[in-house]
Amino acid sequence: MTEVSSPPLTTREADARVAIDVKALQAAGRPDAARERFAELVERHQRRAIRIAFHYLREAADADEAVQDAFVKSYVHLGTFREDLPFEVWFTRILINGCLDRLKARRRRERWMAPHPTDAMGVERDPAEYLPSRGPSPEDLVLLGERREQLSVALAKLPERQRLIFMLSHFDGQTSREVSAMTGLNESTVRVHLFRAIRRLRSLLAPGASHTSSGRTRRANR
Repeated sequence: MTEVSSPPLTTREADARVAIDVKALQAAGRPDAARERFAELVERHQRRAIRIAFHYLREAADADEAVQDAFVKSYVHLGTFREDLPFEVWFTRILINGCLDRLKARRRRERWMAPHPTDAMGVERDPAEYLPSRGPSPEDLVLLGERREQLSVALAKLPERQRLIFMLSHFDGQTSREVSAMTGLNESTVRVHLFRAIRRLRSLLAPGASHTSSGRTRRANR
């Protein structure tokens, strides 16, 4: 009698099966086996997670740390994961919240560490005006090539929320509903931010547009 092979599992189904197994192993007091099983989820989602964290934090070291922290947190709190929600949606929300916390901490450090410049009259100026750019490093831009360089620079000039939603939608292929679940925003808000991000990027990447370090877009030969 010929055996009928089962259809391959989708990523969502495979993730749910691993999550169920890990929770069972954790409950059985087998942490080594649980971590080994959880490593399958790490391997499957790590590259995507690093891409998200990097586009959000703009620094490779911070992105790596944010991803590792998110995986640790998801492992520790896996008992709260519901199988009716895709693991990548649940995990991405943990990652995004972690990236936001890191950005807040970074800005607090910069405000405390930056010297307070003064104007010609000796009056202190706002140090936030003099913080370094959050754009990608020159080395990264050279490696990416001219067109990808322009896109990276343009993305860095988007507001944080628009940049994240554009990245999840276009780089990651997520639907508005999935982005809504990941970010906690309602679908209509996601679509509005996506529309504004696309419109802004088209303006920044239009032929003849040049990108200045101050973040303004100028037309050539004006």
